[in-house]
Amino acid sequence: MFIGLVVVHEFGHFVMARRNGVDIEEFGIGFPPRLWKKRIHSAKGDYNFTINLLPLGGFVKMKGEHDGDTEPGTFGAASLAGKTKIMAAGVAMNLLTAFVLLTLLALIGMPKLIDNQFTVKSDTKITRQEIIIGGTEKKSPASKAGIQQSDHLVSIQPSNFKLPNTCQSDTTNAEFCGGQFVVKSAKDLSAATKKFAGQQVVVKYTRSGDPKQATVTLRSTAEVEASKKTGNSKGYLGVFPSDYTLQRSTWSAPIVAGGLIKQFTVLTFQGLGKAVKGLGSLVAGAVTGNKTARQHGQTNASEQVSGPVGIFVILKDGSSLGFQFVLLIIAIISLTLAIMNILPIPALDGGRLWLTLLTRGIGKPVSSEKEELINASGFVFLMLLIVLITIVDVKRFF
Repeated sequence: MFIGLVVVHEFGHFVMARRNGVDIEEFGIGFPPRLWKKRIHSAKGDYNFTINLLPLGGFVKMKGEHDGDTEPGTFGAASLAGKTKIMAAGVAMNLLTAFVLLTLLALIGMPKLIDNQFTVKSDTKITRQEIIIGGTEKKSPASKAGIQQSDHLVSIQPSNFKLPNTCQSDTTNAEFCGGQFVVKSAKDLSAATKKFAGQQVVVKYTRSGDPKQATVTLRSTAEVEASKKTGNSKGYLGVFPSDYTLQRSTWSAPIVAGGLIKQFTVLTFQGLGKAVKGLGSLVAGAVTGNKTARQHGQTNASEQVSGPVGIFVILKDGSSLGFQFVLLIIAIISLTLAIMNILPIPALDGGRLWLTLLTRGIGKPVSSEKEELINASGFVFLMLLIVLITIVDVKRFF
């Protein structure tokens, strides 16, 4: 998935470079060492298409990639407008991918991930609403009964309850028929477990689409209330519920996609701000020996980011929610790639773009040696960052 998004990104560079007279030497999927190569012949010039060993993305190698190159067909010989289009094309492709995916999701069913998620209320219909277990408390009634993270709760009822015949045709309103309580939200779950506090109940749920049920004795009201005074609050069932909702739009689907791109972009920058602030606290705490500040900064910095391992875990755990959730995560990652590649980060498109614009603005182009040093240093920093984030993800998820 990630490689696919990077290939889309690099294809933007590829197309725009050829349109602006820049020769392509290689279009690579993954990073060397090389596994396979094919020479592609075309009217706009021949190039190598390669498959490489390291699955870290992809690349487009243009002829003369330094801003100071002047030979015809090189990147350096292209106009400033041409260079800007070439370097921004990858960002544009990722934005377009995110927009298309979000528009499609708005039409078929958009998962609701955050409070106040953007939508056009007059053109929004809820098509799916359920509650998912995000985790269980240790030694809780739920954990003892074998209820696990990612299970989907369906209903709760006293163990001696039998559904009357008059309710068989309308189970969605079964709570009005003597005891069964269909749970569709965390609020429903709270009300049901409180209503049956201390009783033996049957919890119906699904796991990977398979229906299951467990007989559980809920904690009593006295035990739950007493736990609140200890600072270790417990629930009647002992689960961490999460609402999962799908909502559809029709004519407003493109508007919803645009609104979500804006909303998620703002949230991304807020997260980056917290990560940078946390990193500053981490460094300051390490320098001054302030253990509390260092730990607080490390927590704030690490909880805002995730890498390949974290993405894999999120998609693995979220796959049971349906393809809509997976598509939404892909759209968000595509948007994130666009955002990160427009920022002035060395070795990424934004770093090269802003360096080119800055040096052209002051009339002092950077030498190819300095340009290589800046980009190489940025690349090494990014690789180290990926290693650190992977270590954090492994500790967090495993």
